[in-house]
Amino acid sequence: MGAFLSLGTIALTLAYTLSQFYRAFLAVLTSTLEAELGATPSDLALSSGMWFVTFALMQIPVGWALDRFGPRRTASWLLAAGAGGGAAVFALATEPWHLHVSMGLIGIGCAPALMASYYIFAHDHPRARFGALAAAVVGFGSAGNILGAAPLVSMIQAIGWRPTLWLVTALTLGVAVLIALSVRDPDHGGGGRPVGRVRDILRLRQLWFLLPLFFVSYAASAAIRGLWAAPYLQGVHDASDTLVGRATLVMGVAMVVGNFMAGPITKAMGSIRRTVVAGHAITIAALAWLWLAPAAPAGVVIALLGVIGLAGVNYALIMAHARSFLPPHLVGRGVTLMNMLSIGGVGIMQFASRPLYTWAAQAYPPAQAFGLLFAFFLVPLVIGFVLYLLTPEAADA
Repeated sequence: MGAFLSLGTIALTLAYTLSQFYRAFLAVLTSTLEAELGATPSDLALSSGMWFVTFALMQIPVGWALDRFGPRRTASWLLAAGAGGGAAVFALATEPWHLHVSMGLIGIGCAPALMASYYIFAHDHPRARFGALAAAVVGFGSAGNILGAAPLVSMIQAIGWRPTLWLVTALTLGVAVLIALSVRDPDHGGGGRPVGRVRDILRLRQLWFLLPLFFVSYAASAAIRGLWAAPYLQGVHDASDTLVGRATLVMGVAMVVGNFMAGPITKAMGSIRRTVVAGHAITIAALAWLWLAPAAPAGVVIALLGVIGLAGVNYALIMAHARSFLPPHLVGRGVTLMNMLSIGGVGIMQFASRPLYTWAAQAYPPAQAFGLLFAFFLVPLVIGFVLYLLTPEAADA
């Protein structure tokens, strides 16, 4: 973990922490935004989906920018203009559509946060260390999920949601400045920056049955943690904002713990592939339980959400598995393509979940409506999981 002693890596990890915060903080603002702006759960589903879709659409341009301008300028410029500007729009919002614009801008600004660090790891460190370094960034950065839960509720209760967003805006701009001052671009030895093409990545047969799981793996945990947990707990279990904050805190802490456990568990199980299979099997079981028993006692439900957070953080492991098949000249474009698929899957699933929930809420009681929502996230995950079983072991396993 010597790479984490550099101020530049710390700055990029802070940017990823903000990225995790922004994709999850709407969950605890549901009732506040409904009361003050008239924003319904469907409105917030669209806003949250905007974050994921703009984030995903930026991945190919980010891959180009990392090669053309380097991670320092790419990450600092986009974080300041996109995430900083978007947070300011959120703080000034008076209508639900302002939230859509805000979250779209924030998604653009957060797009290079994780990929900039991965780009540096891929070019400045041995391939065997990539998985551990990648998981460490995700693990530390997942603290954003914790900050976006009970601590955010406490801050909002103390000073109000608009002042809180202005503080977050200032913090975002400060991290952007820190990146600009501390990150060092990889040295390509005078041979120019590596060039890769997306079609070359898609020709790699080892990735063909891995990509579908990458598309659906993160969708359930991200959507439930960042969007549907609050409406579900409030609608089915009559939960207060404080209980919602505690429940999402449980899920956020579980995500952090899961990322830090990924390395030791992979070592114990003997391969990345077996660890990914086990993690997804547990996630599928927890989602199936919520689908079949959405009105289970609140304590059981919160425990299941924690299990989904703990076992559903397979992102870094799948990324390390995919990275093992990428030749050096395709690493930059490869990791951004994988990230685009992962985050794009979340955005598309969130957009699709909006009309599904609207229809289900009109046709069925709250518990049954949310049960159908959990089934909506479960079925694609099962399909991606089955296809992943055809993927070979990592090239350096």
